Amino acid sequence: MMFSGMREDVRAVFDRDPAARHWLEVVTTSPGLHAIWIHRLAHGLWCWRLKWVARLIAQTGRFLTGIEIHPGARIGRRFFIDHGMGVVIGETAEIGDDCTMYHGVTLGGTTWNPGKRHPTLRDRVVVGAGAKVLGPIEIGEGARIGSNAVVTRPVPAEATAMGIPARFVTKGYADPEFEVEKRRRDMQEKAGFDLYALGDDVPDPLVRSIHAILDQLHRVDQKMHTMGEHLGEVNPKYSDEDLPVLNEKELMGGFVSLDSSLDKSE
Repeated sequence: MMFSGMREDVRAVFDRDPAARHWLEVVTTSPGLHAIWIHRLAHGLWCWRLKWVARLIAQTGRFLTGIEIHPGARIGRRFFIDHGMGVVIGETAEIGDDCTMYHGVTLGGTTWNPGKRHPTLRDRVVVGAGAKVLGPIEIGEGARIGSNAVVTRPVPAEATAMGIPARFVTKGYADPEFEVEKRRRDMQEKAGFDLYALGDDVPDPLVRSIHAILDQLHRVDQKMHTMGEHLGEVNPKYSDEDLPVLNEKELMGGFVSLDSSLDKSE
């Protein structure tokens, strides 16, 4: 049973690390793999109530790999830590099967009270480099946490959390607690713009959403101006005052995308 689990761990490295070339290289030079094996030993001792020995072994693993996993943490099968340096996993954290984690990740707590205080990751969760997942929250099956995100609330299954604080930006799902996300989703439907798809041209979904809103506001402005002209023809007393001109550069905080600049120059 123990050796079959170790073979699964090695196979997980080959499945998710294109730099892996040979099993001997993986077994001898992969710090994430070493940290997981050391943790399994420390966790077994922790469950046998040999807690001081378990902590000592975990501390040794931290010294050797740069990865700190509390021996009380529960980790499922085929867990893969890529690079690994700076990873911290707290005592009451739970990690499901086939999860992936990159360097600098913290599964931490937000309270000093005993009991459940660290996150639970369901199966197939991917946590990007530098992400912080804090508190006794649940990350749903198949969810993805973007690099450097700070997550303090539960993430639904198959969703993608990005930003500080993390927002859910997966296509077809708007975070119900962020009114701005709901408004952007409505604007997406009106403008026919795929707000939550991450394209290669503009990778930041917030920038793309602002562009969509600006486009829609310009369309509304043009239609209102046209309606005012027609009303002026029908009623000469009608006064059509000019609306303020939208300054995209000011609204974007001085940032204008390359695509927008090219469109205007043409």
